[in-house]
Amino acid sequence: MEKQATVITGTVGMDAHVIGTKILSRALRDAKFNVVELGMQVPPEEFIEVARETKADAILMTSLYGMAELDLRGFEKKCQETGLEDLVLFIGGVLSVGRQDFGEVEKKFKKLGFDKVYPPEADLKLVIEDLRNELRVKGKA
Repeated sequence: MEKQATVITGTVGMDAHVIGTKILSRALRDAKFNVVELGMQVPPEEFIEVARETKADAILMTSLYGMAELDLRGFEKKCQETGLEDLVLFIGGVLSVGRQDFGEVEKKFKKLGFDKVYPPEADLKLVIEDLRNELRVKGKA
């Protein structure tokens, strides 16, 4: 029997736009993932603490208020310091303020340690497929 991966979801920082996270969490549950839903306005440190406590395999964050880059500075280092260096990290939404080329936004967040970065209109089937692939690559599936 295949292990059911544990995934943490929530909106990062002071973002109160929770609908995307709710939809994502539901899609993940329907795809047979164990989902720990943190909700809205979640400090980055809480994602790390809950991931450590639950022995999570992945964190999938959403953000629509454009400040995620500021919220997540140093996040990858904090994950590593906590022993979570092999955690799968995904983020999606409106990740920066103003009009910016998504390719540039994606590069910024990959430099911050995220494995995958999605625009707000991301196809959830693709996100779930990407998550399964990343879990396999990191030996978690």
